[in-house]
Amino acid sequence: MGLLKTLILGRDNGIRAKIRCILLGGGAEDTSPNISYSAPSYTPPVGAGSGGMEPPRDVTPPEGFEVVSHKGALKPGEVKEIIAAGTAIALCNVDGEYHAVSNSCPHADGPLGEGKLDGTVLTCPYHGWSFEVTDGSCGTNADACITTYEVHIEGDAVCVRL
Repeated sequence: MGLLKTLILGRDNGIRAKIRCILLGGGAEDTSPNISYSAPSYTPPVGAGSGGMEPPRDVTPPEGFEVVSHKGALKPGEVKEIIAAGTAIALCNVDGEYHAVSNSCPHADGPLGEGKLDGTVLTCPYHGWSFEVTDGSCGTNADACITTYEVHIEGDAVCVRL
């Protein structure tokens, strides 16, 4: 039953849980200040890239692109989930070259941004389906593929055409 729940609802701390929380408003802790409350300090989660850098705000992306990340926020060989303009993408750093693909595995809707990146191959954490991040082709099932997005580097910003 636990696996079925995870497949349908996603992980407790995954992107689908965050989206549910935003849409349904449930489960959020009360952060309203009171006399006995002090604002929490932000500590980036372990594995959040190089220091959890926010996307640069002083960059104007090219027409049709969205700034999604700071170049230094993702080390080579890392992948992370990002929601930009309402679209969930998996941003990958392949030896300093960035690639953006759909965050959803076509097999069982697995969160590819939580998967493993080995060279240019991104593996889904649910059932191990593998995808080439350069063209979206699937190494597990030739009939399946994922959407790829054009990436442009503007200064320290990683921009994606959505």
